[in-house]
Amino acid sequence: MSNELHIGGFVPLSTIDYPDALAAVIFCQGCSWRCRYCHNPELLSATEPSKFQWSEILNFLKKRQGLLDAVVFSGGEPTLQKALLPAIKQVQNLGFKIGMHTAGSNPNYLQQILPYIDWIGFDIKAIETDYSSITGNSNSGKTAWDSAIQVIASKIQYEIRITVHPDLMSPQELVIVIKKLEQLGTQNIVLQPCRTNTILDPTLHNALIDLKPYQDILNTYGIQIHIRQ
Repeated sequence: MSNELHIGGFVPLSTIDYPDALAAVIFCQGCSWRCRYCHNPELLSATEPSKFQWSEILNFLKKRQGLLDAVVFSGGEPTLQKALLPAIKQVQNLGFKIGMHTAGSNPNYLQQILPYIDWIGFDIKAIETDYSSITGNSNSGKTAWDSAIQVIASKIQYEIRITVHPDLMSPQELVIVIKKLEQLGTQNIVLQPCRTNTILDPTLHNALIDLKPYQDILNTYGIQIHIRQ
């Protein structure tokens, strides 16, 4: 494993990846899951050559001190890289807030990283027993929910995101997922439609996802969460 962060992409300015902040986004290369609705399939391979050198990113961030508020580590799956924590510390030393997007596939390393994170966007895909039908990984449900428990119990700000596609999650199944999250004490749940234009699995139809059936059943159960169209 390289001592330098393996980077698959970089966005110098984003207004949507860290709440109420101007952020740069670093896309870490590599993911051990193959989620059928993944919309960044070019980031999945861990052996793809790095598109940016870490020194280049650091030099850019030094020039943006006082102009940007935060740096977000996304992916792929950032927690698969041992170089992530040293990189986070370097960015934090420059005065930036630290955000991370993760699906929780490495709970042991996540536990080490959480004390250095200011905000985390966490993806929950299904109940534990249904995870493998989405990720293709038989142990993904346990690792994801173990990671979610860590995030929810932490003192950092977070957002639990649920991406829905009607072929992969019914409105009734969504209720089960949300109720489990609420039992764990989750405070911030966001529902969002699957983006199918660059989806990994071409058998999932390329169409706009209608969230109204999901909203209707959530209303029936009195569940109030944020819905991102």
